[in-house]
Formats: sequence, C-alpha cells, structure tokens
Amino acid sequence: MLNFMCDYTKGMHPAILEKLLELNDVPFVGYGCDEICESAKEKIRKACGVPDAGVFFTVGGTQTNAIVIDSMLRSYEGVVSAETGHVNVHESGAIEFTGHKVLTVPSRQGKMDAGDLRDFLEAFRANPAYDHMVFPGMAYISHPTEAGTLYTKAELSALSAVCREYGIPLFLDGARLGYGLMSRQTDVTLQDVARLCDVFYIGGTKVGAQMGEAIVFTKNNMPDHFLTIVKQHGALLAKGWMLGLQFDVLFTDNLYFDIGRYTIDMAEKLKEGFARRGYRFMIDSPTNQQFIILENGEMEKLKKLVLFEEWEKTDETHTAVRFAASWSTKESDIDELFAIIDRAKEN
Repeated sequence: MLNFMCDYTKGMHPAILEKLLELNDVPFVGYGCDEICESAKEKIRKACGVPDAGVFFTVGGTQTNAIVIDSMLRSYEGVVSAETGHVNVHESGAIEFTGHKVLTVPSRQGKMDAGDLRDFLEAFRANPAYDHMVFPGMAYISHPTEAGTLYTKAELSALSAVCREYGIPLFLDGARLGYGLMSRQTDVTLQDVARLCDVFYIGGTKVGAQMGEAIVFTKNNMPDHFLTIVKQHGALLAKGWMLGLQFDVLFTDNLYFDIGRYTIDMAEKLKEGFARRGYRFMIDSPTNQQFIILENGEMEKLKKLVLFEEWEKTDETHTAVRFAASWSTKESDIDELFAIIDRAKEN
C-alpha cells in the first residue's frame, strides 16, 4: 500500500546507512563521549552560528521534550504551551509524569501568540494567591506546529522578547524543524532559531535519521550534569556514537537542508494535486504535512488502498485527514495516489 501516514515510516537516508556500514566494526567509547559525536556537535554549532552552544543527542522526541522541560524547571514550575501544543495533546502525559504541569494559552492556527503569553504571565503575577499555584517557568512552542503551520521571524522575536521580559526560557520543539526551515513560505533560518530561543532541538527521526534528536542550548545554559539527568530519565544511549554519526552525516554538505527542501517539493506536489481536484484543506500548511478534508465514504474507500492519518471530524459527513511527505516520498508515489483517486471518482 502507498504510505503517507507519517514522515518516519522508512529506515534512514541512504547516506546515513552507508556511513553506519562503513563504521560498523570500528570501536567507540560509550555514551556519546566519542570523536564522531564531537564532530557532529561542531558542525551543528557552526550551522547555528553559536560557537559555544551546548549540544546533546537523544533518541526520540517525547523523551527529549520531557528531559529538557524537567531539567530546566524547578519542582513547583510548569511549562506554558498553546492548547494544541504537542506536549499538551500528543505526549500521553509524559510531561506531567515528570511532575510538571502543562499550562495552556489559546492556540491560533496551532501557534502561541506573544500577547496571549504576556497576558497569561501578567495575570499569574497579579494573582495574590500565586504562591498556591503552579508557576509558569518556561514557554514551549513547536516549529512546525501540530497543524503544520510556521512562526514568522516577527512572531518568534515577539515571543522571545516576552520570555526575556519575564525571565523564563523559550523552548522550541524542532522534531520537524528541517521541513520548517526549508518551507517556501518561511523567513526563519536556523541561526534565527538559535538566536531567539534559549533551547531547541533539531529533529532527526522525522528528517531522514533512523532515530535521534540534537538538543541545542544556546545561552550557556545547559543544566549542570546534564548527562546524569539524561541517564536518570533512562535516555542515555550506550552506543551514543550511532546518534552522533547520523547528525554528522546530516550536517555534512547541507544534507539536512537538502532533505527538507526535497520533502517540501513533494508536499507541494501533494497540495497542488488535491487543490486541482477541488479538495478543501483544513488549514493551509506550508510544510510537509497536508490536511485534506474528505467525505467520509470516500475516506473509507481510500483507506483500503492508501495509508494516511485521520485527524479530526469537520462535520457529520466529512473528516480532515493528514498526508505526510518525507525524505523517502517519491514523485511516482504521488502520481499513483492521484491515479487511485481519479479512478475511484470515475467509478
């Protein structure tokens, strides 16, 4: 079956697999304390424009979000997210499991608005009973968002300014950052992210790696004994060199950005194909996730031939579904998808 379910359905980019095979018999010291990881960290620092950034590799997005949030918050603090934010709706309570509450502000096309954040922080400080409440200790955003939308540089700058004003860090979840950076509709660069955020991560799992996320602390603010904290969370990979190797390859010769650009091209082909056939979109996404509204009967028929994700009901007879492009999506896959759809309409 054609598979547009998500952007991590296949193993890894061939360049990473080739390098893994090349180094498979080479012994490395454990836990990421090896020369491959150091090389990858230097390449990431250079790409971010932050020569002294603290970089640490973890395996997956959920553990990364939980570790960063838990390590940077005091015991009585929570993290502020948009209502639709990933840590609020799609982490199975992983953040709360660490003892930190997710505090929410309204979502505007999947994004947090700087004015809403300021109002929330100001209302907390003005409450005479705030000592009995969960303190807002961090702001969390993702780029792209759950809805496939992107922050503009102005929006990121405004959020960063509010966080500076109130003395809390801005944390950006970059699980799909490569696709956001290469969108045709963005004015945000990796160096902008590094400048405006206190901590963020560069997602590998969803952008060509077999697994792995690169956490980047940009303000000399990596928590003390961070490796120990990661291990306390059960997230320290003994064969850490395998994570470093993947990012070393991704940040050689701009591969990470080339993967993002190619995937966006495939996503735009998907979008154009659906639009040309008169389909409506739940949201106008400029990234690799496309949200199409299908009539329920058509959706059920298409599910027998194509894998995609049901997202949410839009009314009694229609459902928004997600088609995700990835590094492994081929133009022929998209052509076949629309051939299936066209044949179904003819019948």
